[in-house]
Amino acid sequence: MAPATIMAGARRLVSSRRRTEAPRRRPSPSTPPKKLRPMSEIMARAKYAVVERADYSDIICEQCGSGERPGELLLCDKCDKGFHMRCLRPIVVRIPIGSWLCPKCSGHRRVRSRDFLLILPFYFYFKRIIDFFKIQKSGDGKKKCNFNQDTRKRRRRPLVLLKKRRRLLPFIPSEDPNQRLKQMGTLASALTAMQMEFSDDLTYSSDMAPRSANQAKFENGGMQVLSREDMETLELCRSMSRRGECPPFIVVFDSCEGYTVEADAQIKDMTFIAEYTGDVDYIKNRENDDCDSMMTLLLATNPSESLVICPDKCGNIARFINGINNHTPEGKKKQNCKCVRYSVNGECRVLLVATRDIAKGERLYYDYNGYEHEYPTHHFV
Repeated sequence: MAPATIMAGARRLVSSRRRTEAPRRRPSPSTPPKKLRPMSEIMARAKYAVVERADYSDIICEQCGSGERPGELLLCDKCDKGFHMRCLRPIVVRIPIGSWLCPKCSGHRRVRSRDFLLILPFYFYFKRIIDFFKIQKSGDGKKKCNFNQDTRKRRRRPLVLLKKRRRLLPFIPSEDPNQRLKQMGTLASALTAMQMEFSDDLTYSSDMAPRSANQAKFENGGMQVLSREDMETLELCRSMSRRGECPPFIVVFDSCEGYTVEADAQIKDMTFIAEYTGDVDYIKNRENDDCDSMMTLLLATNPSESLVICPDKCGNIARFINGINNHTPEGKKKQNCKCVRYSVNGECRVLLVATRDIAKGERLYYDYNGYEHEYPTHHFV
């Protein structure tokens, strides 16, 4: 029995050697020695090759010509040129994994500002859009019927009352769900690129102003109260937004103006556009803040109690509506909406309202100096 065991072990050892050891080849006199190809031929046939520089401190963006924000500059692995993630179309939200080619080197045509609406990041479609805006599902259409009945009631009122005071109109969402999805996708892309979260409400933090500080009764000279009818319009628009029936606007990127808002449908005069939202803080805490989108919320009799809205961490589409150059006649003609401060249930709120009919494709502008006339707008386009 012992010899059989030894022979089996020997066979296993031989077979393992045959599997792991390569057979020795004898050199053939007829096989010519291999020649290495010259480097010029290799470089000519290679898809691309980049010789890295010793210093990249002089890299600038090929789109905007600025070398600022070096942490957002992407280097093309073929031409070695720099591009800001925000300047590319579509916008690059995250740093790519692996090699990356610019649009020219990859053979892709340059995407125009309007074209990037059709090429949104994949994670902003459908489910992600619903999660991003926290959309609530609802199937009732009672609100539209109430609005039509309310319109008929208004027509019965005397013309004198209508001239004295005009009511707010609710925005009319696009009927096509895919169009609304596209509109929300442009806003989501802009918010993500600015590292902001979406919020349709004023937010209060423990290290900023408390909600108890936002009281309209502190306003120097008093604040106009939002009427019951306009409050119903405001709540109607907010409920539509919660259901995903967003206002018909799109956010586009302009090389001169940055992010800006365009009407995606006809907007009538006195239409509610959006509420200006963000973090609420005391003005005294933001005296040295470089945020260019702070909005006055409360001008209190005691200046230390005055409040501002700071949409640098969270906000909505109002954050991207640009201001006019109110020092030129051409700039003043561009204004088509305004910010109005109201007392809503005793709290200060800022509403954006259309001041005239706005055509589809027209960009939205308002006057940054609605109250204090202190914001410099000489450099505005």
